[in-house]
Amino acid sequence: MARWVARGRLRSSLQIRYLDESSIVVPGLSDSHAHILEYGASKQLLLESAKTIKDTVALVRQHILDNDDILNDPSKIIEGWGWDHTSWPVEEWPTSDDLDMDPIIRGRPVILQSKDGHALWLSKETFALNSPWPSEIEGGVIMKDSSGNPSGVILDKAQDLLQKHDPTEQDLLRRFDATVKDVLSHGLTSVHDAGFKPISLEFFTRQAAAGNLPFRIYGMRYFNENDPYWGNLSEPIINAGDGRLNARSVKIFADGALRSGGAALHEPYHDNPHTKGFMRVDPKVLADVVPKFLRDGWQVNIHAIGDYANGVVLDTFEAALKDVDITALRPRLEHAQILTQSDLERVGKLGVISSIQPTHAISDMWFAEERLGPERVKGLYAFRSLLDHGSRLAIGSDFPVEDMNPFAGFHAAITRLSPEGQSPNGPSGWFPEQRLTRMEALRGMTIDAAYASFTEDSLGSLVPGKRADYVVLSQDIMTVPVDQILSTKVQATVIDGRAAFGQV
Repeated sequence: MARWVARGRLRSSLQIRYLDESSIVVPGLSDSHAHILEYGASKQLLLESAKTIKDTVALVRQHILDNDDILNDPSKIIEGWGWDHTSWPVEEWPTSDDLDMDPIIRGRPVILQSKDGHALWLSKETFALNSPWPSEIEGGVIMKDSSGNPSGVILDKAQDLLQKHDPTEQDLLRRFDATVKDVLSHGLTSVHDAGFKPISLEFFTRQAAAGNLPFRIYGMRYFNENDPYWGNLSEPIINAGDGRLNARSVKIFADGALRSGGAALHEPYHDNPHTKGFMRVDPKVLADVVPKFLRDGWQVNIHAIGDYANGVVLDTFEAALKDVDITALRPRLEHAQILTQSDLERVGKLGVISSIQPTHAISDMWFAEERLGPERVKGLYAFRSLLDHGSRLAIGSDFPVEDMNPFAGFHAAITRLSPEGQSPNGPSGWFPEQRLTRMEALRGMTIDAAYASFTEDSLGSLVPGKRADYVVLSQDIMTVPVDQILSTKVQATVIDGRAAFGQV
């Protein structure tokens, strides 16, 4: 295991490397919320570039035509990722008819995941293969047409009704390999995977045992409320594969997403007063299982977007954390997007970690006020308020939902501007009072991300005795003008003292 060695010790064995004058070295960068295998899967049919329903359908059509194995087998499932109805000229939900109007697509099973991962757009064949469909599902939505039949989109827990074949080992390896290349070239040495299902947990456990994990993975095991409680039956994975794999936390979904209207709010949506969103899990279930998981030694990480959902989760944490050592448990709010003022204060008081994604802020800022209204939107992505009230920030991207590039998140956190330097509030940034400093943003990607994964004693900073994970950058992101940050290149990604990407 390569570690940093203090000056004067083993001096004869040290090798000296000289960097370009403009280059700097920073600790290995962490992405505190991402989806590793899903990223690899998303690469096969990317839909984010499509700006209309028609454009999206055209991409699916071309994908079929470009792949003979799909073209010649009408039963083969077609999967894509990244459509975003909020970016279309007319914000509307797509339908199965939109897909089936194309003669190349018609009759084929098509499953298209939305950009935020909380909605699926399905073809008629997919609906038929998975019938019958219930009229309603708790914690989800099956959108209906005027006749009461599924119209084409399902939200959140309704996605669990889809019968999908498990990927093969070759599928998993192909997806993982596609992700590895991008992870290392972007300077990431650690990734927190926000939702290990059993098949992915087993896959990464095998890869760790074989020594085949090129970067560090901190896994959150997916919680399914319909399964028996497993926290007292399964042991956390700690430092498997010489520190490359940890899986000692559980991921629970409290609600849906703002983009798809599933975030659970106290008051109705400003642009849809007929709904407040919905909870994906009953608060009584949270009150039952969260104390159990904490008692059995699991970190509890809960996805919470809306202000109602965040309040329920904080109520649950507050009850479960009485008279306990918070540093031994380190519960996390995954996303912590919309909070009331009292809950912004409560996060820090409870010692709850806020796992945030700054690039979500600059994606959502274009529609957020319309969705939430001018007052409530002030509590959305309130990073500075969270930090000032004592919450530790762990920063991630949620890839493939957003760009994996950590410098995109760094730029968004300190500017609240799009990569082009724009925002609904002009060049000063979207709610610029919520900006982070460069040091605060860097901490969220290094030492505070390490704390959020119980690895701050070995990762997150460059000091004697820690593992030699570091990144060589082409320029100093702490001093260059903000409009130059996104031009930063990774010259080398080093893990355990060995170059995993580039060279030094």
